[in-house]
Amino acid sequence: MTNKHSKILLRFAGIFGLIGALLGAHMAGAGSYAFRPIHAHSLVVGWLTLFAWAVYYKVFQTRETVLTKIHVWSAIIGSVGLTVGMWLYMVKPFNLPEGLTLTFYIGGGVALLISFIAFFLITLFYREP
Repeated sequence: MTNKHSKILLRFAGIFGLIGALLGAHMAGAGSYAFRPIHAHSLVVGWLTLFAWAVYYKVFQTRETVLTKIHVWSAIIGSVGLTVGMWLYMVKPFNLPEGLTLTFYIGGGVALLISFIAFFLITLFYREP
């Protein structure tokens, strides 16, 4: 049973929801939309997607398998990697080399893609416990 998967995804969804809301408030107050893509991805990928997957694991009570572990951890790593990588690449807060920030950004996206593929496979092979 993967209730622990549900709980960890739910907690990360909460973190992303808070970050997305804070970014939105900051943009509104500052009158600058520089964080718009990071704000949007924090809410859609981080909050909405992780929350939906948390609900899936709670409702369907899937068995814990290597595939579910890959799904959960690639979802978390991908959500963090994509949004942080996007911030580093687009906003350039630390003036890091573009190759490094782009690699982080793309790596996060690839990890997130792996999580979506894993989730699709989990839904194909789901069996009642």
